[in-house]
Amino acid sequence: MKIKHISHFKASSAMKLFGFTSDGEEVSLYELTNKNGMQLKVTNYGATITSLKMPLKNGEFVDVVLGFDTLEAYIKSFDLESAPYFGATVGRFAGRINDSEFLLNGTSIRLKKNYKDHSLHGGNSGFSQKIWKVKNINNGKSPSITLAYFSPHQEENFPGDLTVELTYTLSDANELIINYTASTTEDTVVNLTHHSYFNLDGHKSNVSEQEIMVNSHRLLETTNENIPTGRFLNVANCPFDFTSPRKCPSKIDNTFILNKENEFAASLFNKSNNLKMSVYTNQPGVHIYVGGNCFNTLKGKENADYHALSGICFETQNFPNAPNYKHFPNSVLRKEELYYHKTIYKFQSF
Repeated sequence: MKIKHISHFKASSAMKLFGFTSDGEEVSLYELTNKNGMQLKVTNYGATITSLKMPLKNGEFVDVVLGFDTLEAYIKSFDLESAPYFGATVGRFAGRINDSEFLLNGTSIRLKKNYKDHSLHGGNSGFSQKIWKVKNINNGKSPSITLAYFSPHQEENFPGDLTVELTYTLSDANELIINYTASTTEDTVVNLTHHSYFNLDGHKSNVSEQEIMVNSHRLLETTNENIPTGRFLNVANCPFDFTSPRKCPSKIDNTFILNKENEFAASLFNKSNNLKMSVYTNQPGVHIYVGGNCFNTLKGKENADYHALSGICFETQNFPNAPNYKHFPNSVLRKEELYYHKTIYKFQSF
């Protein structure tokens, strides 16, 4: 698809029916477009990004995230051998919590187990599988959509009624800006993240030739079940030293400790079309994961066969298993506090 006059685009939004859950709940798909032609599609099932199309210098579009064409496929994907969480909002707690247990105010909290003996990405039915309420859509400059979810006390055994709001914004500078806020009626733990699989060469390609950089000199040591041990490892002279550009590894599932908050976290660059994505966040870490395999069971968008190198995630967040280590950044949200998380995915076409 060619873009002949990018300047003629107007910031806009649209909505259509995406489908129904097995309980008969209606799910919608929303489309936002900025003045440059950057287009975002998001569904209120899991506050999930299904498509993100970027205009290139040569006048073409490229869809830079993996996803499905139907709601049914998103629902079925959680039954795969390893659920991909394509484009989803993850919570209450992103990443793994060891033995599905932690202490809070001296009391042991036992969560639902959904990854061996551990809790992963919020449990058996986390925020990625919930129907979110659309609170606001902004059609003006820098179009945006705000979604909200109310997580009741003891959902997946987490304490407190948690109210979450999430806003996706497309800036005039071709940034996807994600703002999260959350408040609770009781002390609890919170760690939200975004789980898009990015591929700057298009969602039907692979990421093996794309280059990544990470603003980190340390990563978390983990067990063979990918549970943080509490130790920090230096990346110098190891395969995961991305302080200078290196090709995407064929396997990675690691949390990097960011050097500074509110600054550059990581980047992805595709030489074949000169498209670059830079990630900025106020979070202390970024979890990087290469994958997207649908095990020849589900077809991706446009009948794509997603495999183990289809995309790469930059999950900006607190550290996995943070509730179990006092020297990790605090993950406890007190009932009088407000959780705030901001992440920017900025795209540049050269």
